[in-house]
Amino acid sequence: VQLVESGGGLVQPGESLTLSCVGSGFIFSHYHMSWYRQAPGKEREWVASIMSVGNVRKHADSVQGRFTISRDNAKNTVYLQMNSLNLEDTAVYYCKGHLQAREFWGQGTQVIVSS
Repeated sequence: VQLVESGGGLVQPGESLTLSCVGSGFIFSHYHMSWYRQAPGKEREWVASIMSVGNVRKHADSVQGRFTISRDNAKNTVYLQMNSLNLEDTAVYYCKGHLQAREFWGQGTQVIVSS
């Protein structure tokens, strides 16, 4: 089982990034997928989730209207489109696959927002 994130980088405030997370070793379409982030010196926090069916999505209040989670089951990939990035979005971003008691985490991808 593996989740591999990519797409992080250094951007300026107001710019956009799209993160990707590719899963392997499990039936990706069966799993709910989520993004979390952890800023320096802070606890890991939930950012967004997308369910395995029905395309049901939820986003944290802090990113609502700026970030969008989506998935492509044919590519075993979940995305996080991030617009209007600000300094507070600087963090390591992790994806998680979860179904009932099972969950898998990726290794994270760094996003730095700096002027």
